[in-house]
Amino acid sequence: MKKDKKIRELNSEELIKKNKDLKRELYDLNYQRKMGNVEKPARFKALRKEIARALTILKERELEDERTSKKA
Repeated sequence: MKKDKKIRELNSEELIKKNKDLKRELYDLNYQRKMGNVEKPARFKALRKEIARALTILKERELEDERTSKKA
């Protein structure tokens, strides 16, 4: 719940940048896994969840904008 509130406080541009950074970190972690030296394997699940959170919030905002533009 706390993480969700922190992410929701970001504007859309910051959220897109954060998502890009998280995806890059996941890519690097996957590379480490292929090389056989991952220090924190639980980080995979955490990163995927954070990416999903960010994408969900972006989609909610997009749908909300569509609804408000249809009403106007």
